[in-house]
Amino acid sequence: MFSQLLRERPDLAPTVAKLVEDHGLMASILSRVSELADRAARSRGPDLEAIGRELDGLAAIMESHFGYEERTISEALDERTPDTDWPDMVFGFDGARRS
Repeated sequence: MFSQLLRERPDLAPTVAKLVEDHGLMASILSRVSELADRAARSRGPDLEAIGRELDGLAAIMESHFGYEERTISEALDERTPDTDWPDMVFGFDGARRS
């Protein structure tokens, strides 16, 4: 979706770069949570607190990320991008087009 957005709105490159960076941070945290969960399942000990801290960090990043994404991308798309129905093509929301 970002590729199509950048074709339509190359001026959003810094915004998309920030969003991609956030996605990397979230993936890293999820990887650590998975490792901690595996360790906690084996040890049944203090790793559970570390999981909680990682999830708190993930929640904070996601809340900020989605708010930023909604403000910047939505406003930009509403501002001057013509409606080309690309979300329907990308996500297949329009059942009539999937034939």
